[in-house]
Amino acid sequence: MQVSSKASFQHPQPRSGVLEIEAYVPGKSSASGVTKVFKLSSNETPLGPSPSAIAAYRSVVTYLQDYPDGSASALREAIGSAFGLDPDRIVCGAGSDELLSLLARAYLTDGDEAIHTTHGFLVYPIATLASGATPVAAPETNYTASVDAILAAVTTRTKIVFLANPNNPTGTYISFAEIKRLHRGLPGNVLLVLDAAYAEYVRRNDYESGIELVATSDNVVMTRTFSKIHGLAALRLGWMFGPVHVIDAINRIRGPFNVNAPAIAAGVAAIEDLSHQERAREHNSQWLAWLTQEIEKLGLAVTPSVGNFLLIHFPQTKGRTAAEADVFLTTRGLVLRQVGAYKLPNALRMSVGTEEANRLVVTVLGEFLGRQ
Repeated sequence: MQVSSKASFQHPQPRSGVLEIEAYVPGKSSASGVTKVFKLSSNETPLGPSPSAIAAYRSVVTYLQDYPDGSASALREAIGSAFGLDPDRIVCGAGSDELLSLLARAYLTDGDEAIHTTHGFLVYPIATLASGATPVAAPETNYTASVDAILAAVTTRTKIVFLANPNNPTGTYISFAEIKRLHRGLPGNVLLVLDAAYAEYVRRNDYESGIELVATSDNVVMTRTFSKIHGLAALRLGWMFGPVHVIDAINRIRGPFNVNAPAIAAGVAAIEDLSHQERAREHNSQWLAWLTQEIEKLGLAVTPSVGNFLLIHFPQTKGRTAAEADVFLTTRGLVLRQVGAYKLPNALRMSVGTEEANRLVVTVLGEFLGRQ
């Protein structure tokens, strides 16, 4: 078979939308020339995983030749027991990121639209574009999702609404009453995806992760992760609760062994260790409040957060910008997250760390702002 000279200059092309994606860039994790580094860029728990989860992980090492349970049945049953859910309405994934991408793959096609909020999680537009659909950003109010703005963005082409509640990187949330109002305003063929990655940290009486709404609706799902309060980020483990028909669709397209055996074992142990989760909550509540207060005393604005991180706003004055603060902090071994990709160029996101890290951030920020 002869290949024309014209064809020889061609090459395979990705589907429409793929080359429009701005690749996700994780928060940096190192600081050159520094003896001790405090990584506060990825919202990881400073307490680490449950000792029980570590032991469960290690128990699997002599069985690495065996494929894992393709349905992660033990983990689904443990999750179901912890939250009072039907395991058949749960699917597990390699982090909630995989599940978000699978939802886009299953329910979006060329010409469709998916809504996210202005400062919403970057995976939403990435998953949307990768599926050939168009991401639509609904404006926020005071760095908080606006139900009215989301509903105003809905068209006949809308197939998914992605909503992180609480939101990353702002740390803000909307009440369960507002979530229900949003759901009531959506057409029945639009899937509402409630991303509740930080739900375990929220201590507000008007908050609900979405379980109740999913249980009584045909077009709502809730995703969760083991990467945050459970401290299993390295294992990539997440889960989703949804209507039977959505779970069935996702099970048809996910990889047959998408969750590895050590992750399944560690996840079961982690979700059963309630005391470890409570210690993580108590630590976060104490230091989130302290950090907010102390950083505001320095004259910097902090967006009120209910997660395990906070968004710090810097002036645009030369010598005091977010970019310059990031450089200054990094030279002291304090690695925070630049959030320009989230349309927040004048802010840094800081994970709540150990007592040592938290106190050092406040001290170093004071030094940065006090320079002549």
